Amino acid sequence: MWEETVKSFLSIALELTVLFIVISFAISLLQGIIPYEKVEEKLSGKNKVIGAAAAIIFAFITPFCSCSTIPVVVNMLKKNMSFGIVMIFLFASPVLDPTILTIMGVLLGWKVAIIYTVVTILFSVVIGFILEALHFNKYVKNVTMSGYEESTNKFDIRLAMNETIALIKSVYPYLLLGAVIGAIIHGIVPTEWVSSFFGKDHWWLIPIAAIIGIPLYIRLSSMIPISQILILKGMALGPVMAMMISSAGASLPEVILLKSIFKKELVITFILSVVTMSTISGFIFYFI
Repeated sequence: MWEETVKSFLSIALELTVLFIVISFAISLLQGIIPYEKVEEKLSGKNKVIGAAAAIIFAFITPFCSCSTIPVVVNMLKKNMSFGIVMIFLFASPVLDPTILTIMGVLLGWKVAIIYTVVTILFSVVIGFILEALHFNKYVKNVTMSGYEESTNKFDIRLAMNETIALIKSVYPYLLLGAVIGAIIHGIVPTEWVSSFFGKDHWWLIPIAAIIGIPLYIRLSSMIPISQILILKGMALGPVMAMMISSAGASLPEVILLKSIFKKELVITFILSVVTMSTISGFIFYFI
């Protein structure tokens, strides 16, 4: 049993390592030619459709190795950007990462990755604008936070290598953690047990998985290899995706940080929104 677990870990870890290094280097290299100033200009514009599109693009291209979502959100609020646009970025940024999405496509299939991307984008936009329409901006505290740095546009191989090394230090351990958990599930947890409890078409498994995902603090990078094993073990795709989105969209440390810039009404609404987004997304995969 343990020999099978070790072999499974080495196999998963090797595959993830190659994918992570190659993809993250390529994306870091491409980020050097992205006109961040123009994207930020669109974010600040009066056209909400263009602003929403810019927020989604910004969520994709924000270099998560050098700044976190929360300082970026604070910086956007300080620049008096539209509250709805800021919330779209807040919802989209943790769940839309080009490196992880590419790995998702390779491991779970491109159909899953594409549907995941489209669904999370749509829900981020809809929820962001709903919160703006309901005037939830009144629950934002007047705070400042350091740690956000503007990106410089430069197509530089050395810069891309440094960015990749930074990514390895900050994100790669979570990939390995996911590989460890996935290997343990693969080697120890019986396939019959997973398929019998979680492989059936029980709709109530989806909201339960969405709720369980919030306190787990399993980052999206960790959930990819875990999800791959769970699906191979027979777990239904709906609950897997619901747990993946909720754990990535509202991790416990992120919620604690949000409490420093949002009042409790907005923090609670944010958590409920993520649970709703992950639950409905799970049902979409359930019916597909």
